[in-house]
Amino acid sequence: FGVVTFPGSNCDEDMVYVLETLMGKEVERLWHKDTDLKGVDFVVLPGGFSYGDYLRSGAIAKLSPIMSEVIKHANNGGYVLGVCNGFQILTESGLLDGAL
Repeated sequence: FGVVTFPGSNCDEDMVYVLETLMGKEVERLWHKDTDLKGVDFVVLPGGFSYGDYLRSGAIAKLSPIMSEVIKHANNGGYVLGVCNGFQILTESGLLDGAL
């Protein structure tokens, strides 16, 4: 698993805790400016208020360098989970249908 942290994320450490401690999985912490998914097969975009909801956090976060890798990963059949604002990021990035 790879858990991506954006400025303002507040559930990233909770997600890491659940995956590592409760589920016993290996987790890579990924920073939004990273350009490599470090070989993970499942990417998690956690919740929080990245950049503030009123600024359409997903529209801003989709411009982060890590997102081009997340999009490639998803388009190649890789698993991606977006929780709360992570869902917004996936929608704004075109990985999910619809608009917010």
